[in-house]
Amino acid sequence: MEEVKRLDRTIKQMLLTIERGRSQIISIARDARRQREELTARLVELKGEIVGVITEIDRLERDFRLARYHLMEVNKNFHLYSEREIQVAYEEAQHLQLQLTAMREREEQLRKQRAHLDEMLRHATETLSRAEKLENQVGLAIQLLSGDLHNMTARLDELQTKQQLSLRIIKAQEEERQRVAREIHDGPAQSMANVVLRAEICEKLMDLEPEKVREELHDLKRMVRESLQEVRKIIFNLRPMALDDLGIVPTLKRYLADLQKRTDIVMELTVLGDEEQRLPSALEVAIFRIVQEALNNTVKHSGARHCIIKLELLAGRVNIVVSDDGCGFDTEQVLHAAGGDNDSFGLLGMRERVQLLAGEININSAPGKGTEISITIPTRGEQK
Repeated sequence: MEEVKRLDRTIKQMLLTIERGRSQIISIARDARRQREELTARLVELKGEIVGVITEIDRLERDFRLARYHLMEVNKNFHLYSEREIQVAYEEAQHLQLQLTAMREREEQLRKQRAHLDEMLRHATETLSRAEKLENQVGLAIQLLSGDLHNMTARLDELQTKQQLSLRIIKAQEEERQRVAREIHDGPAQSMANVVLRAEICEKLMDLEPEKVREELHDLKRMVRESLQEVRKIIFNLRPMALDDLGIVPTLKRYLADLQKRTDIVMELTVLGDEEQRLPSALEVAIFRIVQEALNNTVKHSGARHCIIKLELLAGRVNIVVSDDGCGFDTEQVLHAAGGDNDSFGLLGMRERVQLLAGEININSAPGKGTEISITIPTRGEQK
């Protein structure tokens, strides 16, 4: 009886200690959450400043270009202008150049500040995530020591799985949004801004230099075509429309041809079976995403020079093999490292996608021996 009481006192003391630790964890999480909110607000403000600076730079570039054209006109017909007018033209061009240089330096400083804030925000988010995860674990430990032992292990696994899945979904969404936003900002948005600027220049030169206007319009057409190609590329990456129109095989061929242009890796696609066979839409999307993720890993990490993709379309299943001659990796180590911020989520995502389709995946790799990913997916019968 005394031993039971002593054990009870020990458990209560442990609970008290854990509760104190939990309070400290909650305080850390609260501080990290507040810091994240402050950093987020500052980032929003800073991004607004950057947009303002970029707008001012665009204006200065336009004014500076017009001032240069005016200066060229003055130099060309200097006998038509007074000495004072010539001096004013030089001073105005020099002043705009200095302003433009200063604003570009300001933009660089703001971008560095944004990068620093992004890093701080990432650390704050990681701290908050660890604190919240630890808080949940401590709460479960308190329930366990308090006597709530019913299905504790199953609940813990379920909570951890849900937490990992939620974090991975959020991470994937944010990365996709950042990628699309970056592609639009660096591609079509910049091109459109240049188109507007050069169109304004054409308006100014319409009566002065028609030949120059013709050259500018030629460049404008080229820029618009390039922007259109960029937009089509972004749309294709988001959702290849060729999947709905043509099917999985033509879409993969187009994707590989585009990827081949952007890398030094020799890509070979071998299709066995009926190339014109159409699969359910969801299955075709899943196959495309699986191959896309496998090739992303190859391009990013393998250092391979050659990659072979085999697609076998059979009556009741689809077989996929993606192999490369790259550096390879330790499969066990990578697949069990999903708890950190690493690229193993790509392999895990492929494995989960295949499992949801009631398929099988086998990843064979070793350091220095390349990588081969073999996948079998049923095309008939009930899928999850």
